[in-house]
Amino acid sequence: MRTVGVEEELLLVSATTGEPLAVSSAVLAAAAAGGGEEADGVFEKELQQEQVEFATRPLSDMRELRAEIVRWRAEAARHAKGAGARVAALATSPLPVEPSRNLGRRYRWMAEQFALTTQEQLTCGCHVHVAVESDEEGVAVLDRIRPWLPLLSAISGNSPFWDGQDSGYSSYRSRVWNRLPSAGPYEPFGSAENYHECVRDMLATGVLRDKGMIYFDARLSHNYPTVEIRVADVCLEPDTTVLVATLARGLVETAARAWRAGEPLARIPVGLLRLASWRAARSGLQGPLLDPRTMNETPAEVALDALLEHTDAALGATGDRAGAHRAVAALKERGGGARRQRDLRDNGCDLAEVVRECARITVGEDM
Repeated sequence: MRTVGVEEELLLVSATTGEPLAVSSAVLAAAAAGGGEEADGVFEKELQQEQVEFATRPLSDMRELRAEIVRWRAEAARHAKGAGARVAALATSPLPVEPSRNLGRRYRWMAEQFALTTQEQLTCGCHVHVAVESDEEGVAVLDRIRPWLPLLSAISGNSPFWDGQDSGYSSYRSRVWNRLPSAGPYEPFGSAENYHECVRDMLATGVLRDKGMIYFDARLSHNYPTVEIRVADVCLEPDTTVLVATLARGLVETAARAWRAGEPLARIPVGLLRLASWRAARSGLQGPLLDPRTMNETPAEVALDALLEHTDAALGATGDRAGAHRAVAALKERGGGARRQRDLRDNGCDLAEVVRECARITVGEDM
């Protein structure tokens, strides 16, 4: 059974005002001093001082994965409390903020190279690593999961607010993230050799500093034997993160089986994939999406059912079918993070209260 690991980026916010706080150094120092051996390497800094990242172990059981997510969110909150902050699983800050870049040669290079785009990147994503047997299998997977990735963006959409106002999007984070020059959908590679040649050619331009700046929607990890799927917002609730991870593994296994069976590749142009990505970011689960099988507009419920059908055999093989169907049904009924944030606002919360309530939800202190 393929293992899955998750990286979540969390906002560090004031417990009173809800505004992002530039205290990641203090939080990471507290984690290093009081986290114990099991926490070694779990928490890391990100581009901005108003955020912190954690990574789970690679796991095959989704119940264990959920338990780790809950645990490390709670640990992040404990360390943040000592710095006068809380953690919130929000993909963008609802309140206006001028981010404070972390120190380091790489981050300084990004600020000089990408200018205002770097300053804007106070965005929190969820990256899912799914094990593959080889680079050749990994690239075959990358080529085949392309049209399905926007649905993971729609499921995870958790960034409706930007700079103090409603963006009109379910995932505005993805729109900000895609301003970076290497981000977004990609053409099929055809082979591991072609993939690595593409990466070498991109780095040779000088526009990017290193392999870590290959920001495709999904890529071969340059650190682990995994496919890294990067389209999701950080999810407000752990159950949504687990659903994204479950479906990501289902997509990887389905694609690998199709490759081994010699099934032909659907060569959908990048232009259509960009439209599907935009549609998912705009609508989330509340409006139409593009059906990955036809690239035609369809109700979100139909697109989600198509995703479950497409991954059904893989989900059945891992024992995840029933859990995935329950989680999708729950999302259809109540909506995801973006809807929950807007519901709080529409029920009379100002944006500071929205942030505070989302900080409570992040660590299980639900309303």
